[in-house]
Amino acid sequence: MKSKSTSIIHQKFELGPILIQDTSDILQRAFIPEHSVHFMRAMSGGEPFLVHDHLFLAGEDWLMAIGYPLSGKFDARRFEQALNETIRRIRPARCWSVSPEPLAHLTDFVQENDHYYLLHPDVQIHPRLLKLAGRASEFLRVEEGKNFTSEHRLLWEEFAQRKELPGRVSSMFSKTRHVIAGVHDLTLLNAWDEKGRLSACLLLDLAPHRFASYLIGAHSRRNYTPHATDLLFLKMLSMCRRLGKEFIHLGLGVNPGILRFKLKWGAERAWSYRLAAWKNKQGVKRTPGPADSLPFMEDKLKFFMNLPEQRKLTMLWELEKEGRLSWIAGASHFSRFSFRLHLRGILHEVDTVLCEGPLDRVSMDLIADVGKHPDQDASRLASFLSSQEIRELEKTVCGSGFWSRFISRDSPAHGNVKDILTTTRHWYAFFALWSEFLRRHGWNQSVDLEAWNTAKEMGKYVLGMETIYEQLRTMESIPLDRVVRFIKNCREWRSLSRHFERYYLKGELESMFGTSAEFPSRTEMVIDRRDELFLKRMIPFLNQGRCAVFVGTAHMLNLRGMLKNAGFNVRRCR
Repeated sequence: MKSKSTSIIHQKFELGPILIQDTSDILQRAFIPEHSVHFMRAMSGGEPFLVHDHLFLAGEDWLMAIGYPLSGKFDARRFEQALNETIRRIRPARCWSVSPEPLAHLTDFVQENDHYYLLHPDVQIHPRLLKLAGRASEFLRVEEGKNFTSEHRLLWEEFAQRKELPGRVSSMFSKTRHVIAGVHDLTLLNAWDEKGRLSACLLLDLAPHRFASYLIGAHSRRNYTPHATDLLFLKMLSMCRRLGKEFIHLGLGVNPGILRFKLKWGAERAWSYRLAAWKNKQGVKRTPGPADSLPFMEDKLKFFMNLPEQRKLTMLWELEKEGRLSWIAGASHFSRFSFRLHLRGILHEVDTVLCEGPLDRVSMDLIADVGKHPDQDASRLASFLSSQEIRELEKTVCGSGFWSRFISRDSPAHGNVKDILTTTRHWYAFFALWSEFLRRHGWNQSVDLEAWNTAKEMGKYVLGMETIYEQLRTMESIPLDRVVRFIKNCREWRSLSRHFERYYLKGELESMFGTSAEFPSRTEMVIDRRDELFLKRMIPFLNQGRCAVFVGTAHMLNLRGMLKNAGFNVRRCR
């Protein structure tokens, strides 16, 4: 029998998407670079899921459909069905698809026609190429590594400026520093000259089981060494033979110059590639808010008049290691106040922003859908509460008296508390009722959500440290008995929320949790296990510096010491 934490992921939603529990199966069956889920998630910032054996990624207001099925041959009707189902469910504003053939209704939206090219590790190399690579090896030292240095940044900028590259390739160059920090199996193959300067570099993805992907590469004219890239290609072949890869994926032809280079090494044309891009007329139209005028500030007075009451973020620590600065903040998931203006000042100093998990609309909708559809045999909170306790909960959440009920009549929980207790998972009911109680008392803001949206507006690289599956597994681990106790003590919610707010605004971390040991989500599974996971995933970014991390405030109790043990100087920002 499957555990609950597993069954919720295998549960099929109304229109079929399945969240990815284990990426090893996908990487085992992968045969194109877009099947490499860790790379694609880090590169796009979207969440991957499967529909009819096709990989999709979604985030914010967009959808990417990979039309190369993980098993079987390409079937246009099956892919079109999967695509249409997903669009109806997610309602993205912008869509992209890659497939061997364009779907009939997307023919006018095809932007690229190309082919993938493959290289066998045991390919017969022309003697002249071996001679040229050997000559380059007399002047260059080849190294495998993950450290994206200032030399790499200069090389990437130099190469991108002199080459006219497709937008997706240019994006890969601009995001390499961030992506390589967050994906374990990405590696750099570097060619250093005798003066310690970077002459050429390849970015490789080794995650797919059957193959390695040559993602991008560049050679320098400023630090020019003849045939440096040829030397790296020779080393790449040797590396892939050592790792037992069946083939090397060289990606697309891109342009005649790049294609000629691939062909001279013996690359063979494989699957055709069609990239389509279009706008979905039925996509969700977001209601404009104050933040929409922020990049332009055409009407500053109007903008500031519409901002919620602003406060400074005091739950903030500076992290320093080897002269590189980053910041970590304890984020209140609910707040009466906005911290947007202070956050903008912090985010001006960073390139990368990490949150606990993805906070875009699509990801949050997927989590909510799981919460609203429990297993048939799952316990319902209503069965643990008396009629009197449910009435008391309704008063706490919706208010008592005519005007309180009138004002909150449009809220999701109004008149519906018992339905939530009866029809949803215990953790969803807890979060839905607690958040609605806070909303009724003016807690309409969220520090981590503000950080996510503000960073996106400012063009920062933004990523969730956990996948949706990992977040769902954590929520399912919240003990049912703790949720029941918390709901039965709903009369204490008002004083508890005031206690949180008082000490959060003062930045007094230990005092904040002095009376909240029974908060349902404050368990070893939810806090301690995730602390270790967060530390592991933030360290590569913190080592680079110019990173801001936002985690729930309770995580800071352990993370401060864990970061010190990892070699960081941790200083409270005052």
